[in-house]
Amino acid sequence: MLSRSPAPSLLTVLSSAPMTTRPDWDVFCKVIDNFGDIGVCWRLARQLANEYAASVRLWVDDLDSFRLLCPQRDPALSIECVQGVEVRRWESLFTAVTPARVVLESFACRIPENFVDRMAQLSPPPLWINLDYLSAEAWVSGCHLLPSPHAHLPLVKYFFFPGFTTDTGGLLRERDLRTRRRCFAASTDLQNDWWRALGSAAPRAGTLLVSLFAYENTAIGDLLHAWEVSGRPVCCLAPCSRTLPAIAAYAGRALAAGDRLQRGALEIRILPFVEQLRYDSLLWLCDLNFVRGEDSFVRAQWAARPLVWQIYPQQEAAHLIKLDAFLARYCAMLPQATAVVLCEFWQAWNAGRVETAQWQQLAASLPLLHEHALRWEARLAAQDDLVKQLVRFSASRL
Repeated sequence: MLSRSPAPSLLTVLSSAPMTTRPDWDVFCKVIDNFGDIGVCWRLARQLANEYAASVRLWVDDLDSFRLLCPQRDPALSIECVQGVEVRRWESLFTAVTPARVVLESFACRIPENFVDRMAQLSPPPLWINLDYLSAEAWVSGCHLLPSPHAHLPLVKYFFFPGFTTDTGGLLRERDLRTRRRCFAASTDLQNDWWRALGSAAPRAGTLLVSLFAYENTAIGDLLHAWEVSGRPVCCLAPCSRTLPAIAAYAGRALAAGDRLQRGALEIRILPFVEQLRYDSLLWLCDLNFVRGEDSFVRAQWAARPLVWQIYPQQEAAHLIKLDAFLARYCAMLPQATAVVLCEFWQAWNAGRVETAQWQQLAASLPLLHEHALRWEARLAAQDDLVKQLVRFSASRL
């Protein structure tokens, strides 16, 4: 799921004609986990095009998943210019094209060999960058920007690591993101417009507003039961995603976008899939955001609201090392008691079992966690964003 250009025409399809000159950037993306990888790449490609006037080709192997993020796409077209980016279907039999000046493969997706061969035939060759996954682990800074010469061709690949410190590649953030968030938070009209566009009304004052976006998780039922007996009303906004079967099991009936369920102190509203532009507003609106993977995780941090992260599960629980590494950084500025509450809840959520008492402790900590989220966001915003660093690095090598 998961930016917005100041121009209202951002949501329009600009052209279906391919680029006629060599582009500045080729961005390759394999859709592995529904929306996470393509969510990052789509934001990155748009930012390059809209903030740096770069010509960008985005190669995507699964245009059906991509269409949910960008409903304006015509699924019948394998080449289409949308929001300033040329989007191309990444076919198994790869098209013979001239590589861009910068070639970015996302998340070790392994670009086609015949394309790599064409890269080697150019003089000078393109700058080749592998954009890796986000991690807070200490080793990341030591590997950021390391070169890796090709075994047989006169090419060098550079590893580019997003991160939370100044010695990493930073995080995706559009130039106007913080301004848009502040305007939204200060404007009742903008918030009411968001609810009207959803065909709904804001819950009554005093309700705890929570967004729920997660992978399959056996703790979802635990959480819903805890909210049902909460002393404070809870409104859960759940976009249609992999959480739906667990919510339906709790409801005892099938659910679809537009459905509502009231049980005790809990109201559940099932939202349609929320595209990126409106998902940011959802995060800004809520008091607490449950997020997953990488794209929504980063956006939740820019929302400056308390969050709960479900990290992408890996074999042999390797993901829990990454979870703990982020928690160590994120909680470093928290009072110890609050840090313990947050860590225990995140770990329980990722383990698939949440006790009602754990939720009650987290709920009681939300005022402190909100203040902390504001400080954390400001600290991250003092660093250069990911695309700015990519553009600066490419300029230094070309």
